[in-house]
Amino acid sequence: MMNHYFIKKVVAIILIMLISVSIAGCGNSDQKYTRTDFMMDTVVQVTAYGRNAKKAVDESMNKLKEIDNLMSTQKSGSDVQKINDNAGVKYVKVNPETFYVIKTALKYSKISDGYFDITIAPLVNLWGIGTNHAHVPTESQIKDAMRYINYKDVLLDEKNDEVKLSRKGMAIDLGGIAKGFAADELENIMKENGIKHALINLGGSSVYLYGSKPDGSNWNIGIQDPFGDKGTYFAIVSGKDMLIDTSGNYERYFIQNGKRYHHILNPFTGYPAESGVVSTTIVSTNIKSIDADALSTIAFILGVDKGMKLVESMPGVDAIFVTPDYKVYATSGLKGKLKITDSRFKLYENR
Repeated sequence: MMNHYFIKKVVAIILIMLISVSIAGCGNSDQKYTRTDFMMDTVVQVTAYGRNAKKAVDESMNKLKEIDNLMSTQKSGSDVQKINDNAGVKYVKVNPETFYVIKTALKYSKISDGYFDITIAPLVNLWGIGTNHAHVPTESQIKDAMRYINYKDVLLDEKNDEVKLSRKGMAIDLGGIAKGFAADELENIMKENGIKHALINLGGSSVYLYGSKPDGSNWNIGIQDPFGDKGTYFAIVSGKDMLIDTSGNYERYFIQNGKRYHHILNPFTGYPAESGVVSTTIVSTNIKSIDADALSTIAFILGVDKGMKLVESMPGVDAIFVTPDYKVYATSGLKGKLKITDSRFKLYENR
């Protein structure tokens, strides 16, 4: 059995540092500041241009650390850990930001008919994908873990910002939505500091293009090649004031007996989702990053047909689906905006 996640962490750090160098030469403003760090279980990079660039980026990094401390399942004393420790026992008072993220997650659980479910943590912990104890559980272990998965059992007290899991054994994991919330918070920090141009990159899977490039032109962002190494891309999306959020089977996985097991679990089967896609990307100028983060996961689990139907019903939201045979399906709003740069991939703008 081979676990690739830890190797990819190191590769991602090197690649993002290289990206930082390339960004430095693409603007007219000499008041540019970039920081790269490892937080929220991924490599993050924030670049801002303008008089308050350093202040905005430093505040952004502090905010990411704060969110990580609140919403991580691994940080001692986090809101999420407190909620999980008190499952079936009592309501837990949480930070208003944590409450907002949980409430938003439950909204998308309802929209997706439960395919997006933060109570999937018992399954996540069982599989251990992305850790050094990743393995394929037994059928009985999976069935036992699935007994504790039901977003309707997350109880909210909106008046007091309190959360309770109704049954012992339940647990939540905000990994599928917290980075999107973080990107929104960093956007607010940029606005508060008068920044007009910024690039927020949270692990490559959540990217926010704030404003335009300093010279007024569009940003050009590569969409990760799901079959290639971290940092390689198969297509480019061009735009400004735009968010891009990707979910893929290449992000965290392990291989056992020649089969790949990835981290995006289907709460109705207990296994990694098999919907005929290897990656999905949400592209939008109309919604918040927290929404895009949830939608990219939902679209991945639903697959091309159901996923496209859901995304097309949302004004100003588009999606890119990649299948194992290198076919790329894009929703109608991306016509003329998505450029395929790798000849192995073929674009179909409708199913």
